[in-house]
Amino acid sequence: MERAVMDQLQSKLDEQVKAHFPDGGVQQVTLLQHGDDPVVEPGELLIRVLISVPAGPGDRRQSLDAWEQAHTTMLDELQRELAEAHLPGARLLDFILDEGTDPKPTIRKRIGGSPSDLDQRARDLTPVMARLGPIDLWTLDMLITAGIAANRAEAIRWAIARIRERPAYAKLSERTRELDELKAQF
Repeated sequence: MERAVMDQLQSKLDEQVKAHFPDGGVQQVTLLQHGDDPVVEPGELLIRVLISVPAGPGDRRQSLDAWEQAHTTMLDELQRELAEAHLPGARLLDFILDEGTDPKPTIRKRIGGSPSDLDQRARDLTPVMARLGPIDLWTLDMLITAGIAANRAEAIRWAIARIRERPAYAKLSERTRELDELKAQF
């Protein structure tokens, strides 16, 4: 996305987000695109909100959790407004504490799609965490850019499905069954 368009969107978002939190806790709103942060996939935008939480008892995570609980209605309303605004590519909304050291506690919200849509899509899927290097991320992002997949998770599922189509996979599956049978004999 062009820098001028990004700056204009960021300015509007800054006003919109700060209007939801008049207590002055929002310090900065930043709009990130692919390449600005590894979590942002091609074609996606991330709205990152730096918040200031008054020091209280407990650790930073507890402070952020307390802030989230106190602002639940405003967070839900903002999430709904952003989904209805049809911001092209806006998929993630992060709230991060603005002070302290990394890792920073984060509240992450998905923009778009009703909770029932998300539940339906996730019902038969098992989340898997993988650490990928730059070349692997580049490969996944290339599949997204080429239109083969909509996001990184879908690109990984696509690649795994291609592996299952290979004749060697059938042989490997057969060998695995044979090994299971041998193990059962012991």
